[in-house]
Amino acid sequence: MRCLLVEDDEMIGESLRDALRRQALAVDWVRDGRAADAALASERFDAVLLDLGLPRRSGLDVLKALRARGDATPVIVLTARDALADKVAGLDAGADDYLVKPFELDELLARLRALGRRAGGRAETALQVADLRLDPATREVSRGSRAVLLSAREFALLHALMERPGAIISRAQLEDRLYGWGEELESNAISVYVHQLRKKLGDDRIHTVRGVGYYAGEPKG
Repeated sequence: MRCLLVEDDEMIGESLRDALRRQALAVDWVRDGRAADAALASERFDAVLLDLGLPRRSGLDVLKALRARGDATPVIVLTARDALADKVAGLDAGADDYLVKPFELDELLARLRALGRRAGGRAETALQVADLRLDPATREVSRGSRAVLLSAREFALLHALMERPGAIISRAQLEDRLYGWGEELESNAISVYVHQLRKKLGDDRIHTVRGVGYYAGEPKG
């Protein structure tokens, strides 16, 4: 999952960005409303974590502008404003969720997973492709009855592929899902993670379409 974090407080922003990256989320962080507008206009994100009290342009105005141009990117408001009127204003402006600071990271992660399920039209938490099962909530992966231990990046890559079984996802799309701005990225990183996944899961669940990308599922043709 690739998230845009919009937070002007340096300490909160840095702490939250680092915590989410440790969960293998790709996080891009901007510190004011104008920068958020520019990022949302030029990049695709799976979710936006939006503070309301921002310099240069308020978070509420950023949210209204996003919805006014028909952008349905899920938005979770993260703010210290806990008054009922503020919550109603945020939700009526188009927020999908509203979380009051301070909050626990586990709760934020659970809300992000819920948004992901909603966007994918799923009710179940776990993803299943043939005998391969991945549960984002527990971070457990299994093939048949065998549990499989994955690193954070391996898990994130497999998650991205299993969300759209059979769909070919390009290397660039996978890089966007796994890495935020400024993170070190080696040119062969995706190939290395795919190789590691095949060693752990077997060669018959993740497939390469040469020059195009990768997909999870049964072999095509």
